[in-house]
Amino acid sequence: MLLSEQCYKKIDRELAKYPDDQRQSAVMAALAHAQVELGWVSPETMQELADYIRMPAIAVQEVATFYNMYNLKPVGKHKITVCTNLPCALSGGERAAHHLKQKLGIDYRDTTADGEFTLMEGECMGACGDAPVLLVNNHRMCSFMSNDKIDSLVEELKK
Repeated sequence: MLLSEQCYKKIDRELAKYPDDQRQSAVMAALAHAQVELGWVSPETMQELADYIRMPAIAVQEVATFYNMYNLKPVGKHKITVCTNLPCALSGGERAAHHLKQKLGIDYRDTTADGEFTLMEGECMGACGDAPVLLVNNHRMCSFMSNDKIDSLVEELKK
């Protein structure tokens, strides 16, 4: 088993929300729980989830590859996604991305040598009025990110 008993308990709570013949409805939540525990979703993890949910492995893979919130390869401890959709790009997103690239010494889809940070480019995060916007590990949205705020965030995450 790749996932812990605690992770399976969380998945069971998700499965309980649906009738038994609609267990596949919990696949997105199951993928999210697996990713929180393992850091990414490997093909083996997708197979394990498919077996547990009782759905075809290809259907789990289709969901995992369709949405960009699932990491299909290992990422750094802190994945920072920069919104580069047009409103954010015009409101400081490009500047924020450039600053992060310089500060971390990496480009989009790269991970720092120490494995701490991965930098990703993201689509609309639904917070255009708060641009530039960053998303940390798919869970924490950071708004109005000036260079100083970016520097503080990186230092905070390093601790």
